[in-house]
Amino acid sequence: MSDNKVSLHRVIKASPEKVYRAFTEALAIASWLPPYGFLCTVHDMDVHVGGTFKMSFQNFTTGNSHSFGGEYLEIKANEFLKYTDKFDDPNLPGVMTTSIWFQKTSVGTELKVLQEGIPSVIPVEMCYLGWQESLEKLIKLVEPEIPDA
Repeated sequence: MSDNKVSLHRVIKASPEKVYRAFTEALAIASWLPPYGFLCTVHDMDVHVGGTFKMSFQNFTTGNSHSFGGEYLEIKANEFLKYTDKFDDPNLPGVMTTSIWFQKTSVGTELKVLQEGIPSVIPVEMCYLGWQESLEKLIKLVEPEIPDA
């Protein structure tokens, strides 16, 4: 297993419940998780301990895609998520583990992300950049308060 890891931290002007929903609803995660230039298809998402998910990212420029999936290891609604990720491509071996903390603050949510076991063939700085882009998109999804009427 690779020792490669990334750690990110953001304060988001939205409730932990809203930010957590963005990680646990298929339509929401498909809108923000893929870095810029990629589309996401969520094939399956069963959010409970022992539940699994399957997704694919498609490069919008080339049309090429890669798929990955994993299992939910720990869940504390609106507070903590821990899951595994494994690429279907045998050239990207190993299992990554992602831990996410959602902490209520006076202005919204303190979000911490730790992804460990990134395959050694993926440059850590590229993974970090991808997460930064994804979190920018997450913020644009959860911070607006748009009334229905």
